[in-house]
Amino acid sequence: MRIGVISADSASESRVALTPDAVKKLRKLGFEVVIQSGAGQAAYYADELYQAAGADIANSSTDVVTQSQIITTVNDLPAAVTEHLTAGQVVIGMLDPYRNSQLDTYAAKGATAFAMELLPRTLSRAQNMDVLSSQANLAGYKAVLLAANEYSRPFPMFMTSAGTVKPAKVVILGVGVAGLQAIATAKRLGAVVEASDLRPTAREQVESLGGKWLDVPMSAEEAETAKSTGGYAWTPSEQYVKDQAAVVDKALSNADIVITTAQIPGRNAPRLVHGATLAKMKAGSVLIDMAAGTGGNVEGSVPDETITTANGVRIVGAANIPSQLAAQSSDLYANNLVNFITTLIAPAATDEASVNTLALNLDMNDEIQGALAVTHDNQVRLAKR
Repeated sequence: MRIGVISADSASESRVALTPDAVKKLRKLGFEVVIQSGAGQAAYYADELYQAAGADIANSSTDVVTQSQIITTVNDLPAAVTEHLTAGQVVIGMLDPYRNSQLDTYAAKGATAFAMELLPRTLSRAQNMDVLSSQANLAGYKAVLLAANEYSRPFPMFMTSAGTVKPAKVVILGVGVAGLQAIATAKRLGAVVEASDLRPTAREQVESLGGKWLDVPMSAEEAETAKSTGGYAWTPSEQYVKDQAAVVDKALSNADIVITTAQIPGRNAPRLVHGATLAKMKAGSVLIDMAAGTGGNVEGSVPDETITTANGVRIVGAANIPSQLAAQSSDLYANNLVNFITTLIAPAATDEASVNTLALNLDMNDEIQGALAVTHDNQVRLAKR
């Protein structure tokens, strides 16, 4: 059974789906691997490294697809590649399923497509396949470094003969995996950090990392509802929304650095920073909008561009931060894929005696496969949002 790796079809994407180390792991399981020439070059994985790991090199993405039963990718397959799919093939990647216009084509071709973003993150057996967490962790770290590079002052406090340099004030909006890593990184650089999130339960995590929680008053009833739903399914009252906006507005008015991380799968990112708040911010302050690629948390942000407002605030539209750490993000992503691919192997095939008779075991009743499969048996399985 052969697994294929195609080159990313985007000037802003440097990651590769499988690394040479991942190829070695798959080879030990009994798979053959073919990779498009140059697919790992932007992540500093040369063709020679793949060949040394036991992979074959193909000249084009078409060659990869026609030779492979499983095709791995970082993002959705290019339309020109999708046309070469045949019945029974499997596609695995971050397919952006709710925005993907090719699902009908995948289904018509008879391919089974797995969107890694849909992984049930509450399942303990799925943790080592969690691409969102592995990529967000790196993105939160890099976002702080991007901010430090844009900011015209240092992060830590300095005591000098010429005077005291005050530490930077950093505000993190959204305390998921990326937000928590951003807090930790900013603290290590010596900044004073504040953070806000819709989930009241995130307070303990923020404070454990040395950050200050931006507290929003709420009724006892609201607090209990937010806690019982984990925050994400909680619909706050109109008063709470107003109070939170006031707290955030005040914090941002005094901030030097703001990093926003809020994204909702299948929907536009929520607007967290509006023009009225931007107008109150200090000249030279920096906003890193990690959701710029899905609509933006910050009003006026532009994907992959840095703009400066009339009052001197710099807004960085950081649409694909993991790609800026391509070597490491590819390594983690590849490990996630290998762990998922092992769930697709028929149980008997893991026996060394039958390693040459690998067979796929596609089971839509499996809690992981069933959740990730967006097309199967010529049908689109994704529920609309």
